[in-house]
Amino acid sequence: MTATVTTFLWFESNAEQAAEFYAATVPDSRVTDVTRLPDGSAFVVSLELAGHSLTLMNGGPGHPHSDAASIQVVVEGQAEVDRLWDTLTDGGAPGPCGWLTDRYGVSWQVVPTALQALMATPNPAQAAATAVALRTMTKIDIAGLQAAHDAA
Repeated sequence: MTATVTTFLWFESNAEQAAEFYAATVPDSRVTDVTRLPDGSAFVVSLELAGHSLTLMNGGPGHPHSDAASIQVVVEGQAEVDRLWDTLTDGGAPGPCGWLTDRYGVSWQVVPTALQALMATPNPAQAAATAVALRTMTKIDIAGLQAAHDAA
């Protein structure tokens, strides 16, 4: 028996717009299917974000998004952190430690691969210094993390 795992998100009414925005924002992403209601409006929208399957549904009010679940995007370099951060926070709100909420209320984490490498250091003092620096940030600043790591 095989199984398929897909992240499923409930939207009040703008699932199709969100899917198009996400597919245009995250590299190697695309909307793969739209199931429409008889009036032509989108009901269920399927997309792939860099190979990860998501399904978005227009289910009406009463089920707002929260930061208890988020989409994490791991990227190379500060330029890509900056690009994604700026795009996703436009109409949304920054949060702590690389987290943000987009214009649709969905929480995201924009994480550079450098953070993972700095936290995985065998030196516990350097890992701790990196973590302390991270907790002072909204958008992650790789140079700031590296400086904290190196100073420990």
